[in-house]
Amino acid sequence: MSLPLKPAGSTAFDQISLGEVMLRLDPGEGRIRTAREFKVWEGGGEYNTSRGLRKCFGLRTAVCTAFVDNEVGHLVEDCILQGGVATDFIRWREDDGIGRTVRNGLNFTERGFGIRGAVGNSDRGNTAASQLKPGDFDWDRIFGQLGTRWFHTGGIFAALSASTAALAIEAVQAAKRHGVIVSYDLNYRPSLWKTIGGLRKAQEVNREIARHVDVMIGNEEDFTASLGFEVRGVDHGLSRIETEAFQEMIATAVREFPNFKVAATTLRRVITATRNDWSALLWHEGKFHASRPYPELEILDRVGGGDSFASGLQFGFLEFNDAQKAVDYGAAHGALASTTPGDTSMATRREVEKQIGGGGARVVR
Repeated sequence: MSLPLKPAGSTAFDQISLGEVMLRLDPGEGRIRTAREFKVWEGGGEYNTSRGLRKCFGLRTAVCTAFVDNEVGHLVEDCILQGGVATDFIRWREDDGIGRTVRNGLNFTERGFGIRGAVGNSDRGNTAASQLKPGDFDWDRIFGQLGTRWFHTGGIFAALSASTAALAIEAVQAAKRHGVIVSYDLNYRPSLWKTIGGLRKAQEVNREIARHVDVMIGNEEDFTASLGFEVRGVDHGLSRIETEAFQEMIATAVREFPNFKVAATTLRRVITATRNDWSALLWHEGKFHASRPYPELEILDRVGGGDSFASGLQFGFLEFNDAQKAVDYGAAHGALASTTPGDTSMATRREVEKQIGGGGARVVR
């Protein structure tokens, strides 16, 4: 069985995402607190899927977001342009000179190593993207006149403010009205919700969005916290018992939300910050599909691995409309993204397909 996707070539875009894109400042192998220099990247949970689809898989993608019209905003824009993602739908806000009323988001991120876990320290209050609201985008033009086959947003963007939650709801409703496949990554972050209603508000917003979602993505914490489901005995692992627990959780979710055509999760067991067991599981039309396992995957930078899983999954459906290929491409792409620095994937389609086929790490000459 397959998803009711619009034909390839019938739309201006294959995929469009809605989310905040921040400037990531990376101290490399060091610590934020002792750094004297940082490397900069762009990154954002929703946007990362668009970049992966464009840069790794060659599809036509765009991002809906907002920046302040200053040098930092245009630095992030330049990073997006280097990734090939269309900037047609960026909303530019006037700079007030010091960021008193609106600013661009920053994300300081440590990769972690061994027993020292990765650390994210975001500075994103009062950002241009967090002030986006219903009516800021002409969805009838974007989805109806220009057209896209797939729309993606997520729980990070929905948690930025009351207005972004309302905009996410407006966007998914409009996408469904125009026959666009909608995917949503729950991406639950307690720190984002704590000042705007906490867990109760997170569940209220995410459950409303979930009513319009075709492809729901998230790990067990995301499903339990964001949607209110309970799963016992799960510890991010790859054992048979844990896989069965995930299957039970997803089965419960799709019973409550019969509009879900796909539900998917990564399965991770954190051994150390630089060694994880990794695989993925996907439900589609009553059947579960599992990726090959990547036991004791060596991690260089885990941030963005889940987003690369989501973009690989989207590619599997957009290119082949096949559930098994979707989970295979997602797991392989996410694994490869964890071996390079930055939020976004540096993999090629050929490298992803090599991993799907069981290829090793021998030198390529």
